[in-house]
Amino acid sequence: MLLANLDLPKNSFEQYQDELNLITSDLSAASREAETLSDRITVLSETLYKQHRFQGDVETYDDPQNANLMRVIDRRKGLPVALGILAIHAGRTQGWEIAGLNFPGHFLLRLSKLGEDVLIDPFNEARLVVNEDLQKIFWRIHNQNMPEQSDFVQSVSDRDILVRLQNNIKIRALREGDKERAIKILQSIVLITPTSVEFLAELAMLEASSGHIKSAVERLERFIERNPDISNASSILSLKEQLNRSLN
Repeated sequence: MLLANLDLPKNSFEQYQDELNLITSDLSAASREAETLSDRITVLSETLYKQHRFQGDVETYDDPQNANLMRVIDRRKGLPVALGILAIHAGRTQGWEIAGLNFPGHFLLRLSKLGEDVLIDPFNEARLVVNEDLQKIFWRIHNQNMPEQSDFVQSVSDRDILVRLQNNIKIRALREGDKERAIKILQSIVLITPTSVEFLAELAMLEASSGHIKSAVERLERFIERNPDISNASSILSLKEQLNRSLN
């Protein structure tokens, strides 16, 4: 929510925190007798999607508002990863074991209890997802079969989920030609993942292409000073030298 507030600084953080508290309170009341995973899926779906009216935004999927949690709460619709974050937050306040997955192109969740796992789709009212569904989703997005051996259903960290959310906002900003906003979002991603060579390089290149070459070089120099032993540092050194030459 703090990242959403950075993008919408005039919005009241407390107002949205109250909204989250109401969702978790309602889920708590509904889940008192939800002992099985099936029960938990049912009460999550009824609370988040029916009672609080959240839904996946099918009609305007690429709307940038779908990736900002404050706007998702305002509009009651969003991307899979944004709705997934709400579901994770609500579930964990009940003591549930719930995590995001590394599935590409469509964010999914794993709900676990006592060694039993189920997958659910936060974009489609927490619908149960089985292996056949995974294959269909993967084919729809990538137009090919899902590899048999992959890490696509492995759990990811909360940090990875936030990066995925912010990356969605960045992609949409670039599609709209809004480089300054994309730079701002990339800056937040670099704060979340300070040792990420990939995002740092993307940020520096975008800053340079927007005329902020000196700022980009200084950013790269600070990174090298703080992370002298990091792997892939050679690519950052090479990029810094390339940008330095363009300054001369």
